[in-house]
Amino acid sequence: MAVEIVPINGFIGAEVRGADLARLDDALFEVLHDALVRYEVLVLRDQQAMTLEHQMAFGARFGPLSVHPFSPNREDKPEVIVLDYSADHPAARTDIWHADETFRANPPIVTMLRARIVPPRGGDTCFASMTAAYRGLSERMKAHIHGLVCLHDFKPFRSLFGSAPEQRRKLRELEDAFPNPWHPVVRVHPVSGRRAIYVNPQFSIRIDGVRPDESDALLDYLYRQASVPEYQLRVKWQPDTVVLWDNRSVQHYAPHDYYPERRSMERVTVAGDVPIGVAGAYTPETVAGNGMVNPTAPPKRPPVRQFERTA
Repeated sequence: MAVEIVPINGFIGAEVRGADLARLDDALFEVLHDALVRYEVLVLRDQQAMTLEHQMAFGARFGPLSVHPFSPNREDKPEVIVLDYSADHPAARTDIWHADETFRANPPIVTMLRARIVPPRGGDTCFASMTAAYRGLSERMKAHIHGLVCLHDFKPFRSLFGSAPEQRRKLRELEDAFPNPWHPVVRVHPVSGRRAIYVNPQFSIRIDGVRPDESDALLDYLYRQASVPEYQLRVKWQPDTVVLWDNRSVQHYAPHDYYPERRSMERVTVAGDVPIGVAGAYTPETVAGNGMVNPTAPPKRPPVRQFERTA
C-alpha cells in the first residue's frame, strides 16, 4: 500500500495517510517505526477495520505490552486500558503534562490510543516534544542539568487508597512492587540519540543533590517547557482515529473540556527499558532534531548610557 508521512508541525507530529492497520505487515511497520522515532507522534485516521486484536498486535511489534497497575483495564484483556468518561464518570488525572508511568523503573516506550466515542466538541489531546524543549534551553542551562537525576513516584494514584487496613496493605504491596526509581533529568533516546527533558509534574518528586527549594524551582522551570506552543501538537479526535506517541521523548495533556459529554478510548502501552542519561562531561548535543529552535540572530548593541559617552 502507498503510505504518505505528512508532517503536521515544525517540531512534532505527522499524519500517516494510506496505511491500514488491519493489514499491517513488516514493511509497513518499519515505515511507521521510523516515522515515530523521527516525528514522535503519529496520527492515523479512519481505521474502521482495525479491531482491538489488531491494535494489540501492532503494539506488540514494538515490544511486550504492559499492564497498568492503577488504570481501568479490561478483565479479559488486562493489557487494554478503557478510558471512558462522561457525566456519570468524570475524567481525572489526565489534565496535567506527563509522560506515561515514569514511576516505573522501565517506563513505557510507546503508547497507542484509539478513539471509539468522541464528544461533539472538546476532548482533544495535547502533546509536547521534550527533545525540542531540551534544544530550546540555553547551553548554560543544559550544562547545569547535565548528569542530574530525579526521583519519581506514583503520587497521583495514592488518592485511590483509603485508610482502611486492607487499603493500606494494598498500597504497601504496590510500593514494594514499584519502588521509587531515579531517572535522568536529561534522557538520551536509545534510537535517535536525541536528548530530552525527562521530568514531569505528575510523577517527578525531587532532584538529587540539591536543596528542596532548589529542586522545586528547577523542576518548575523544566515543567514549563512543555507549555511552549512551538513544541506542541494538538490532536482533534474523530471516531477510529489512532494516535501513537514515543513516551521516551513526548509528554501529553488531555484537557477536561468536554464534560458532561462522553469520550471513550482504548489504550495499549508497550513496556520499556531503563532510561539512560548522557554519559561523561557535558558536551553540546550534535544530533539534529525537527525544526529550528532559537535561530541565531546578530547580537544587539546595548544602548550607550549617558556617563559612557565620550563626546
